[in-house]
Amino acid sequence: MPERTDGAELLPQPTVTEMDLPVVMDALSDPIRLAIMHRYLVDAAGGERPCGWAGIDRPKSTLTHHFRVLRDAGLLEQRQQGLMRSSRVRVEDVQRRFPGLLDLVLGWTVPTGLLREPVAA
Repeated sequence: MPERTDGAELLPQPTVTEMDLPVVMDALSDPIRLAIMHRYLVDAAGGERPCGWAGIDRPKSTLTHHFRVLRDAGLLEQRQQGLMRSSRVRVEDVQRRFPGLLDLVLGWTVPTGLLREPVAA
């Protein structure tokens, strides 16, 4: 059963030991998912934000897929509260399992045109 915190349901995700490098690398191989991770690490400073906050210029259904791939890889934690879903990078868990990986994401440059104007937090 998913965990509940402050009325929000924590969606299923792998434990730190269940995170698998090929799955993580596959999740990060897509520029949209890499941009989502970069945005959450840089602009959200690792904090929790609604999924729509990411400002990726793609249809909602496409973004839902990309967020799920990142969650299933163990890179994002997601909470569902009513109709709103929020996400945050599992910084501590990813750093413990794959030291230095998030530094590579931080150093990556998001391609021009992939992001809309930033949405206020």
